[in-house]
Amino acid sequence: MNTFESSSGFYALFYKEVKRFWRVSFQTVAAPVLTAILYLMIFGHVLEDHVKVYDAISYTAFLIPGLVMMSLLQNSFANTSSSLIQSKITGNLIFVLLAPLSHFEFFSAYILAAMVRGVAVGAGVFLATCWFTDISFYQPLWILVFGLLSAALLAALGLIAGIWAEKFDQLAAFQNFFIMPATMLSGVFYSIHSLPPIWQTISHFNPFFYMIDGFRYGFFGISDVSPWFSLLIISVFFLGVAALTLKLLSTGYKLRH
Repeated sequence: MNTFESSSGFYALFYKEVKRFWRVSFQTVAAPVLTAILYLMIFGHVLEDHVKVYDAISYTAFLIPGLVMMSLLQNSFANTSSSLIQSKITGNLIFVLLAPLSHFEFFSAYILAAMVRGVAVGAGVFLATCWFTDISFYQPLWILVFGLLSAALLAALGLIAGIWAEKFDQLAAFQNFFIMPATMLSGVFYSIHSLPPIWQTISHFNPFFYMIDGFRYGFFGISDVSPWFSLLIISVFFLGVAALTLKLLSTGYKLRH
């Protein structure tokens, strides 16, 4: 396999994955944006005058970065997991496996395409919700770093879920019993300092909390833990998940029968 063939295969797979979700963008991009707007309208309206998380920051402003990140994470995961399980069930995964691609290129193409979808949804949520209140950008670089790294982490988790699952029910279970609870209990709608001590301790074992908290720091310069510590936690998790994913790909676990 020469370098040109390999790089051509990588770009072809990346293009295929982006085109796959973009063809149904009304469902894959517009629908999550609408869901986030509904969350903001309901929670913002009901709790705006009753919840104060940080001084000088309204609850609606506090909520927006959390909703952006929640949407980004869920859609990054959904892109890789749904694509892989669909390819396995329909039987066309064999054509991808036979392509002149290394395991790293296979991994990278899926991850980057999922990041494109996650960032597209996250940007859509922000543009649709930023009109509801004034919102600042304290450290835009932190926003970018946490957004991209978290999208990559959830995309890699999506690959693991897609590799492991043999039918849509199993994938739905992975999402409903792991991804969804971890996301919803990560501080999207609240600061963990408002929780009882035992739940604060439990929250620190949730890697999704560090993604949300670090991302929100980029907007307000305020966080529940140090953004550097959050970055360390997320980086370690990403390296571990990426290594496991590459190992599964290299062995062909549940991919080659």
